[in-house]
Amino acid sequence: MAAGEGQVIGCHTMESWNENLRKGSDSQKLIVVDFTASWCGPCRFMAPIFEELARKKPDAIFLKVDVDELPAVAEEWEVEAMPSFILLKGGKLVDRVVGASKNALVNLVDKYASPPVVSA
Repeated sequence: MAAGEGQVIGCHTMESWNENLRKGSDSQKLIVVDFTASWCGPCRFMAPIFEELARKKPDAIFLKVDVDELPAVAEEWEVEAMPSFILLKGGKLVDRVVGASKNALVNLVDKYASPPVVSA
C-alpha cells in the first residue's frame, strides 16, 4: 500500500486540500470527504466508521476537513451541517450524505468505489 492508502488524510491547509483533490481527480479515484468539527458530537460518532471505511476501501481517497480550519472549502462545497460527507469522482460531486448516517455513507461508498481486485 502506498502512503495514504487505507487511511484518512487530514487536510489542515488549502495547499494540502488542493493537492489531495488534484491527486484523486487525476487518478479518477473515488474521493470521500468528511466535513467535521471538533465540537460536533455526531462527527465524533462517525469518525471511527469513516476510518474503518478507509481501511476497507484502499482504492478510494478519504479526506477529513475541519470546517473551522478550512471554512472556504466547506463553503465551496455548500456544507451547512456536520457531519457532511461528499463523494467526488473526477473532481465532480457524485453524491453526499448529511448527518451521522452510517448506513447511508457505507452504501454510497460501496456504490461508487471500485470493486476490490481479486487475484487468482
